[in-house]
Amino acid sequence: MTKPDKRNYIVQSALELFAKHGFHGAPMTMIAERAGVGVGTIYLYFETKDVLINELHQELEEKMYPFLLNGYADNAPIRRRFFNIYTSLLRYFIQFPLDFRYLEQFYNSPYGVAFRRVKLMGNKTGRSDVFDELFEEGTEWQVFKDLPPVILLALAFGPLLTVARDHILGFVHLDDTMIDRTINACWDAVRR
Repeated sequence: MTKPDKRNYIVQSALELFAKHGFHGAPMTMIAERAGVGVGTIYLYFETKDVLINELHQELEEKMYPFLLNGYADNAPIRRRFFNIYTSLLRYFIQFPLDFRYLEQFYNSPYGVAFRRVKLMGNKTGRSDVFDELFEEGTEWQVFKDLPPVILLALAFGPLLTVARDHILGFVHLDDTMIDRTINACWDAVRR
């Protein structure tokens, strides 16, 4: 097994185990066993479990971002951009349920709280966030309700995440019609 392969096996194993057992329920020994490497090998790639968790989050976001921007036009009307990006997000979660389960856990953990705190406090690094830009522009143009961006994001994201989770758990089936109706409901929650 080559070095990149070992790292990939470690990351994939961590994703599967974290999604199934949670961060605390998947010790490094379990990840190493699933990846077919020694525990020490993991530490050659990731200094700590915290580093592994955060790097895995970053890799998933980098994987997801181009998927979300497929067909996205910065100059399109706000409504069309909203529908494009939210439909893409929901379809991504359906297509990659392990990614969804990991990201949901990440954002509801102290790791995600720290990540959001930095983001919300304006200490952004790297690329701009398409969601932030969309809501800032929509608020400025009075397309969205006059609420703080964090509340608008919660009104649009919260239902979407719950519906994605319920689809993955088999409680609801999301076909094209139901996806469209769901995104319409999210739109109705934030538009003026």
